[in-house]
Amino acid sequence: MPDDDADRFTAIYDGCRQRVWAYVASRAGGQVADEVVNETFTVAWRRLDDVPEPPLPWLLVVARNILRDSIRAEARRASFAAELMSWAETAEADIAEDVSERSALLKALATLPDGDRELLILSAWQGLTPSQAAAVVGCSPITLRVRLHRARKRLDQAASASPPVEEAAAGPRVSPRARIAVGEEAR
Repeated sequence: MPDDDADRFTAIYDGCRQRVWAYVASRAGGQVADEVVNETFTVAWRRLDDVPEPPLPWLLVVARNILRDSIRAEARRASFAAELMSWAETAEADIAEDVSERSALLKALATLPDGDRELLILSAWQGLTPSQAAAVVGCSPITLRVRLHRARKRLDQAASASPPVEEAAAGPRVSPRARIAVGEEAR
């Protein structure tokens, strides 16, 4: 029986390969056609018992489905690549400003007392709620909110004390306190 399957497949391949290739090439070009035809006949070999007589319409349906899946996959890859490029372009455009702001904020943070730094880091960088941060430092959530408010004010004052030259020329800036309040520096 295996010889019969091989003979039947060879006959199908020899009789239909050119027409399947021409169909795919007319829709997607020659380079894609070679690949799709190979996959089409791989499916035909695996499902040889399902291939009807005449085999050409069935083979064209298989080729069409493979081509459709290939086009969808390529569209997904292109969309993903475009999205990554937009992220990279945004990052490149903002990187100098971000580095300058981050540097100024880290310098200001370094000047704060340890308790203030800890509260700001727990809140902004670790993303803890006031109740969670209060549990870490061992105080009530209300006390933590007051201490965090004061720490943010001191951070804002420390960062405002010596703004970088680039920021002064650039115009208005977002206060570090506002950035910490929304957790923007949690990078």
